[in-house]
Amino acid sequence: MQSTNDALGLRGERVGLRARRATDVPLLQSELYDGDVVGRSRSSGSPWLPQSADVDDLSFAPQKASENIAVFSIVELASGELAGAAVLSLIDLHNRSGNVGLSLLPAFRGRGLAVDAVRVLSEYGFATRGLNRLQIGTLADNDAMIRTALAAGFTQEGVMKEAAWVNGTFVDEVLFGRLSPYTH
Repeated sequence: MQSTNDALGLRGERVGLRARRATDVPLLQSELYDGDVVGRSRSSGSPWLPQSADVDDLSFAPQKASENIAVFSIVELASGELAGAAVLSLIDLHNRSGNVGLSLLPAFRGRGLAVDAVRVLSEYGFATRGLNRLQIGTLADNDAMIRTALAAGFTQEGVMKEAAWVNGTFVDEVLFGRLSPYTH
């Protein structure tokens, strides 16, 4: 596999984040969308819908940069391989806030990459984008993301009871927040 370490815009200890490329889409789409319908339904907040590979608006398609969203691919530094997807979304420049999200390919889970990816994405949000507050929302039974949020310096702020409709049942969501170290 071709190394994807070139042109890494943001680096942590174990991962780098870079702009999503068209060449990333087939793997992300097949493993994180088509290959994991239940997982995608649990993480996206919207129902899974079949997507044809020949459309331009696939879930993991590269997006034009905007002030409201920053979409990245996660690259494992040790191997140079594409490891997943990360996003800073719902960026609100007036309130200086945003939401952190990520998905790792199944082969890269359990390696400690998620914590590093959240830290790198948080640093980008705080230092580069000037945000004051970041938020992570996850299902209450997503132990891996809860551990990741806490390890990356986020604090649990609350639970929204039965806030998510997931695969035929309502599930609680847990909210985590973190304030910028640069403004406090």
